[in-house]
Amino acid sequence: MKQTTNAIVMIRPVAFRMNEQTAVNNYYQKVLDGLLPSTVNAKAQQEFDTFVEKLRAVGVDVTVIEDSLETDTPDSIFPNNWVSFHENGDVALYPMFAENRRHERREDILDTLEDKGFKIANIMDYTSAEEDGIFLEGTGSLLLDRANGKAYCALSPRADEELFIEFCEDFDYAPVIFEAYQTVDGERKLIYHTNVMMCLGETFAVICADCIDDKKERKMVLENLKADKKEVILITEAQVNNFAGNMLEVRGTNDKKYIVMSASAHQSLTAKQIAQLENHAEILSSSLDTIEACGGGSARCMMAEVFLPKN
Repeated sequence: MKQTTNAIVMIRPVAFRMNEQTAVNNYYQKVLDGLLPSTVNAKAQQEFDTFVEKLRAVGVDVTVIEDSLETDTPDSIFPNNWVSFHENGDVALYPMFAENRRHERREDILDTLEDKGFKIANIMDYTSAEEDGIFLEGTGSLLLDRANGKAYCALSPRADEELFIEFCEDFDYAPVIFEAYQTVDGERKLIYHTNVMMCLGETFAVICADCIDDKKERKMVLENLKADKKEVILITEAQVNNFAGNMLEVRGTNDKKYIVMSASAHQSLTAKQIAQLENHAEILSSSLDTIEACGGGSARCMMAEVFLPKN
């Protein structure tokens, strides 16, 4: 199984704003005072378009889908939370914590991919769990080490342990389960998505081990990464707050590898960390300040990787 892909789906926002329904447990979101909603959306669109241009310039196959004004979906820019695409032709649809995020799931996006020649064999639909108040938000909640058959999950109100284990059984992954925390107003609170504090590349892993308060769990996670011969690059909680954990490795022209992140993530890294990352792939960064502030997500959240086979 491949760990990285050349093909991604991205959703261009039309009504982007801070989502009040997700702010209850996403402590990275901020209100940008004095900015009209139209200004916030325009800034987000500008950041989105520049980001897509940079990805396409290095040969990443980006399928851009326009969001619709018919649904109130302020977070549609983060598609990796509702869908994942797999090498065997499976597509997984996930249950979402915020009610207004459930409208982001659109069948026409799957049709668009099929029109591009991707083959969808089977849809694994976990969304009925929403009725029981159980959530698992895609590759935000679960980090897939596709090559080594492991899935990492930091449990939270948006990542249910039983459903995660069910996913692992369905997709043949060994579950690696832990809890990750951040300090909010002096209190330790669960981090809402695993991919904020951790990134898995082919030959490296970026992780904020300090977020895993339980020493046994921390040791277990690091041992799993090292057992799979990944260079572990440690980041701090301050760097997590700058979205340095929210990276994704993708492939461009001639299968060249790139580590994609936001400008704020890139700027937060030390010279040593940058050198460590550049041993594995070239860094590609883009300014996502408005998207990060209002959305509480960053570069990795904006890219849904497509591993589907092609006709």
